[in-house]
Amino acid sequence: MSFRETFDTYDWNTLEREIYAVTEADVTSVLKKDRISLDDFKTLISPAAKPFLEEMAQRSHELTKKRFGNTIQMYLPMYLSNECQNICTYCGFSMTNKIPRKTLSDAEILKEVEHIKKLGYDHILLVTGEANRKVGVAYIKHAIELIKEHFSNISMEVQPMDQEEYEELAETGLYAVLVYQETYHEATYKVHHPKGKKSNFQYRLDTPDRLGKAGIHKIGLGALFGLEDWRVDSFYTALHLKYLQKTYWKTKYSISFPRLRPHQGDVQPKVEMTDSDLVQLICAYRLLDEDVELSMSTRESETFRNNIIKLGITSISAESKTNPGGYTAEPESLEQFEISDERSTAEIKEMIKKQGYEPVFKDWAVFAE
Repeated sequence: MSFRETFDTYDWNTLEREIYAVTEADVTSVLKKDRISLDDFKTLISPAAKPFLEEMAQRSHELTKKRFGNTIQMYLPMYLSNECQNICTYCGFSMTNKIPRKTLSDAEILKEVEHIKKLGYDHILLVTGEANRKVGVAYIKHAIELIKEHFSNISMEVQPMDQEEYEELAETGLYAVLVYQETYHEATYKVHHPKGKKSNFQYRLDTPDRLGKAGIHKIGLGALFGLEDWRVDSFYTALHLKYLQKTYWKTKYSISFPRLRPHQGDVQPKVEMTDSDLVQLICAYRLLDEDVELSMSTRESETFRNNIIKLGITSISAESKTNPGGYTAEPESLEQFEISDERSTAEIKEMIKKQGYEPVFKDWAVFAE
């Protein structure tokens, strides 16, 4: 059993027609409901829902405050390596880019950790390129063992793995795994991932199932907005979320909202996603699901991130570096993508507090103290 069985019952072109055929009367009807279904979500991400954005935002704010209170979780990515065996047309780490490759040593990892801890972070997200020979399970496991005494909570965003490998890392102390499908349009996916293990659409699609079976505590989903129509990709992401929640009901889930950013490459967004589009999508997700965590990275601008705090987001990064050793050792090495909000952790904390929220650096501990 896997999500593919559910996925195959839907057709991209049909969904696209249905989303763009929604009327304002349909939106009005949906917003009268206490509970939002997947079909209703399709209505709320349609162009017809845009005039109702203020109402959606108010409801999203109330639901988020009821479930998560006045708190915003703070996290930081730590890039361990920019080695990659895939060709991805939109990524600075793609193996076709002739760049210096860097994988952190133990000493370099601990130097990064020392800096990150001084900033106050107790949650860490480990990130690598997809290079299972250079930074495979053994390297990731060793990195977790090396740093786990310094953090209460360790997540990762690396290449998809087999179930047994996830089980091994979970036993070591891994808490959460972020894995983005990039796009659920299979033909477009193939265009942007022509070579490497990542070119296997099916294997990537099945990754959250392997995570659920391995007992990973939290799974992060998302699509890279710009590769395809963001509305249809978002519906498939929501479909995936609901399938996983029903199948692996003990697991927690999060959604991220990456938009294409400048990088070492030349892919332009196929479909533009405006700031108001992204606000609409965040609110639609919150109306669909009160419990799902919604995360916002430093890809977005200062102004946008300031304004989104009260509209449904529950976690936010700050002062991020997207290159290995970027916090202390390798400021000149290539970044995966350019960040937009370059404010310090202290500045982000102050911004959050001014809006009446409390920045939280430690939610709960995976490791015994």
